[in-house]
Amino acid sequence: MAVLDLHKPAGKATIADRIEADLRADILHGRLAPGSRLNLDSLRGKMDVGLSPLREAVTRLVAEGLIEVAAQKGYTVTPISLANLNEVSALRIELEPYALRRSIENGGLDWEAEVMGALHRLNRTERIPDDPASLADWEAANNAFHLALIRRCDMPLLLKIHHSLVSMNDRYRHIYLKAARVQREVIDEHTAIAEAAVARQADRAAALLTGHIERSTNNLRRLIAADLPPEAT
Repeated sequence: MAVLDLHKPAGKATIADRIEADLRADILHGRLAPGSRLNLDSLRGKMDVGLSPLREAVTRLVAEGLIEVAAQKGYTVTPISLANLNEVSALRIELEPYALRRSIENGGLDWEAEVMGALHRLNRTERIPDDPASLADWEAANNAFHLALIRRCDMPLLLKIHHSLVSMNDRYRHIYLKAARVQREVIDEHTAIAEAAVARQADRAAALLTGHIERSTNNLRRLIAADLPPEAT
């Protein structure tokens, strides 16, 4: 069963697609600060676009959880908080290992090749501190690897939810890990997860993936706790 790649729009990109991609990048990298108000008229002028595709793009990002909308208050970049990070992590821990188990059941040789290919690309992609292009390349390779692991769960709704969770998680990593190189243990963890998955060791693969998400969240939690106001923790 073919599964739509939720990280890429199908067919030719529309104006709304391009606006969405630009806004997402600005939010994920902190150029649009967490909690900041979004004035659509100002954005329309700055981006030199029409109001209709801008509204469409913003609506998509609301559904993705990166923008919030409230009556009489308009649009706001979703604030950062430890509570939000913890919730994102908890949901990933519930859903991602489950999806991996389903992929191990459903996936064939093509899926195994995709997983190992994504792992190779990720392990060969360097994350260089303060180099935006390198950071973007590594994030894309990392997300492609995690998606490859679970793609053959063959559950489009789960994949859509996972995409939203990954986007919210990426925002924390983009903002707080700009100065960090990829650690050896991260490479080892990715490799162990992939090898267990293609060896059809479902329990081991799921446990390794859970531990990987937990350790990544703990690293972010330590960095964020010292930087947030008391009410945000």
